Amino acid sequence: MSTTIVAPVMEVLTQTATRRSTRIRVEIPVGVISLDRTRPYGEQVMVLIVSAQGCGFRSSEALQVGTPIMLSNLPGGGSVTATVANCLPLGTDGQYFLIGASLYTHGNVWGIANAPEDWKAAAQDNPAPARATAAPASAPKLTVKKAAWPYNLFSEGAEAHPGRK
Repeated sequence: MSTTIVAPVMEVLTQTATRRSTRIRVEIPVGVISLDRTRPYGEQVMVLIVSAQGCGFRSSEALQVGTPIMLSNLPGGGSVTATVANCLPLGTDGQYFLIGASLYTHGNVWGIANAPEDWKAAAQDNPAPARATAAPASAPKLTVKKAAWPYNLFSEGAEAHPGRK
């Protein structure tokens, strides 16, 4: 005779996190430097995901949370300052890191044509005075790769997928 033991299931209720603005998957090459002399860093990186409040980029170096950084050579030639919000290793070999950056100046600094409506509200709720040079309206349309790495790392909840309605 076999006995099946069913363990009680404990339901954990958490508040669903809501994004302040829509995320968009992109590939934008930019330069990133640390603005903290005690934490030197400078690298050409690929921004992989953007929103009105920040971005995620792949780096070959880990960056300490709280490090002030400058992203330059944005579409349209502008630059913007941010702070490192998180740093996650990509894989187990320690070669690459996904750096989350929180912009000091919110808005469409990425030059995204037809940016989501919630980006306009984010720009109006900007916590800092304008410090960045926003991309002009004539910025080239950015290409977006839908099924390529590392996009499967992000949830489907609050992302914009060009071409989908």
